[in-house]
Amino acid sequence: MALNSKFMQLYGYDLLLGSIAAFYVFMAPYTKVEESFNVQAMHDILYHRHHIEKYDHLEFPGVVPRTFIGALLVSILASPFLLAASLLQLPKIYSLYAVRLVLGFVILSTLRFLRVQIRKNFGSQVEAFFVILTALQFHILFYCTRPLPNILAFGLVNLAYGYWFKGSFYAALKSLIFATIVFRCDILLLIAPLGLELLLSRSISFWKALLSCMIAALFCIGLTILFDSIFWRKFLWPELEVFWFNSVLNRSSEWGTHAFHWYFTSALPRSLLAAYPLFVVGVFLDRRVQFYVIPVLSFVLLYSKLPHKELRFIISSLPIFNFSAAVAASRIYNKRKKSIWKYLYFAMLGLFLISLGCTILTFMASYENYPSGHALKALHKMGHLSNNSNEVWVHIDTFSAMNGISRFCENHDPWWYSKEEGIPLQEFQNRNFTYLLSEHARIKGYKCLFSIKGFSGIHRHAGFPPISLVRTPKVYVHGNGDNEEITRRSWPGC
Repeated sequence: MALNSKFMQLYGYDLLLGSIAAFYVFMAPYTKVEESFNVQAMHDILYHRHHIEKYDHLEFPGVVPRTFIGALLVSILASPFLLAASLLQLPKIYSLYAVRLVLGFVILSTLRFLRVQIRKNFGSQVEAFFVILTALQFHILFYCTRPLPNILAFGLVNLAYGYWFKGSFYAALKSLIFATIVFRCDILLLIAPLGLELLLSRSISFWKALLSCMIAALFCIGLTILFDSIFWRKFLWPELEVFWFNSVLNRSSEWGTHAFHWYFTSALPRSLLAAYPLFVVGVFLDRRVQFYVIPVLSFVLLYSKLPHKELRFIISSLPIFNFSAAVAASRIYNKRKKSIWKYLYFAMLGLFLISLGCTILTFMASYENYPSGHALKALHKMGHLSNNSNEVWVHIDTFSAMNGISRFCENHDPWWYSKEEGIPLQEFQNRNFTYLLSEHARIKGYKCLFSIKGFSGIHRHAGFPPISLVRTPKVYVHGNGDNEEITRRSWPGC
């Protein structure tokens, strides 16, 4: 019992957060287009190894190149599972679970490092509320297993925060330099205000910081050029091209724009939930918090100048805002028996319940947000043909490839897959595909076998629950009309 108690004391919070993240992985294993480069890279490293000519990125390079360093690290850590899975002849989807769980373990380990420093500086009660607020939110634990460049950078930013709390300021800056040069050039917007604050507070020496950061930068540039030039088969620094595309050419705005205030009026309220008002309170209740919040708040303000906005761009700011909220929650809890604090305490509990409800609703919507992954899984179950010697060719259109399908979702022989783009609808009848996954309900020469619904919106109505999800058909699975076995078989229909 004493041993179990000691274990839970040391790792209880990690088990809580890790269990929630793992639940999200198993319930929503599929990935979207934003994750496609890293998830395909992990697949290719694990299954094609040194045969780079077979890698997906050579055929589908994406808008801008990305680094292989994060995918390589995660793949190395997940490779023992791949060996076990191959011996047990498990489908490739189990390897997708493995790489996502490994990534989640790495990211949550860096979050643990930050959490331990929070406890050492602000006490175990603040740490406890930090964990509670993180667990009640959706985005950190859902995204920590998703192979986005933002998440790979997020791990290094967590390390930087931990070093910042620890007083190892040069280590914090070097962690941010690594994140900026290798994974996300926009972390530069965090280095600038943080470095300025450390200089103004005389926490660091300008010349020592400059030398330290320059050495770290040269090392990181050499590292990314070395690895990525091999994988991309040309001399390349990926994040430099990303910086040029997004910041100099401002091409990112082609994917949509939002108002300057969007992060503060939409993204942060949705991601922080109860922590949003609490983090503001925390800044005023404890002046020490301002030292940590001001640079991160400046990061969000600077990022707000860029027209194209997404929540994942500022996900690195959430742990610090949660820390500030945890300070406020701890103070309210300690003073809950006093007059006005009692009402604040009950209001805080109400916010916690609202956060839980919002997180459950968001998860339900996210579960329905990968329709093509569910469609391909259903096709694999129902689409086997009696003549196993025949190849089963599946064409995956662009919409389906962007909404849940990766190489990890594919089966072995006799299944074969094509993601050929630009085929006119009327041309499919001249192709010999067995099945089509398409966003179109009708395709000449093919029979619609079944459709998969996906999240389309939220409907408010009287009664309980007052909110329900709206689901509409998103992906249609078609069978070749010339294949008698397919046409004679009973299908769910569209």
